[in-house]
Amino acid sequence: MRIIDAAAVTALSPFGLLIEALAEAHRQMRPESGRVLLSPPAESGRGEEGFLVLPAWAPGRALGIKMASIFPQNVEAGEGLPTVQAAYQLFDGRNGSPLAVIDGTALTLRKTAADSGLGARLLARADAEVLLMVGAGALAPHLIAAHLTARPSIRRVLLWNRSAPRRDHLLRALTAEGVPVELAEDLETAVPQADVVCAATMATAPLVRGAWLKAGAHLDLVGGFTPAMREADDEAVRRSSVFVDYRGSTVGEAGDLTQPMEAGILSQADIRGDLFDLCCGRHQGRESETEITFYKNGGGGHLDLFTAEFLFRQA
Repeated sequence: MRIIDAAAVTALSPFGLLIEALAEAHRQMRPESGRVLLSPPAESGRGEEGFLVLPAWAPGRALGIKMASIFPQNVEAGEGLPTVQAAYQLFDGRNGSPLAVIDGTALTLRKTAADSGLGARLLARADAEVLLMVGAGALAPHLIAAHLTARPSIRRVLLWNRSAPRRDHLLRALTAEGVPVELAEDLETAVPQADVVCAATMATAPLVRGAWLKAGAHLDLVGGFTPAMREADDEAVRRSSVFVDYRGSTVGEAGDLTQPMEAGILSQADIRGDLFDLCCGRHQGRESETEITFYKNGGGGHLDLFTAEFLFRQA
């Protein structure tokens, strides 16, 4: 059985290849997948923590499971540990034999960013020039790299984060890599400049206001994974054509959809399509240069499986 560590995951998954592999995987039959999110009891006082289990099975091809711990307090603890840490086990779909144990934290970072990159390739304007990254957590540099790969027309990257130290640390790292990144002090000023707005935060109240979005913008929401979490407001929903990566991991799960649905602003019928629809040509995606596209990246076990299969082939 092969062991694929974090360094190997990154080396084996350049975003151009991984985005294309995800696109091809979405043209095949959708795997069976599940989702279990365990939360600690209220009396424990550790309500922000979680344990997420994501199994998926493509019969006759592969099956696997990701186990992820979610500990938001790791950021403040100062020990260098990310909020989300994970392990992935991949099995042969023909005979059930274990094939690989993969660093699930690195897999999650690459998969999540490639998911957003694929969404941008399908929905963002081809001439997009300005990317705004909202959030400076572990996902941010991967998301920036994926968007730059998906839309090579991007010439400027604006970076905003609540915490100045994390923002400035990432700003220095990206600058050293030659990324054309600039500091964004104020979201209300930065959002109207952006052709692509990518948010990856733990926000429970909207940060991005729909009124700020420019015509033709693409909004990529990554961070929220529970009904209580939200990164964009109702006006962003009203002004946009709404897409998701997969209905099963977003509808009823992510606050950026559940909250406007509860308010009667959005219905399931209003969701134009997901990656299976877009990659298979059942929906053309963006329909005009002035259309605002709203894309909720919810992930899911099927995407982890697609990425694990890709990594195993690469290895």
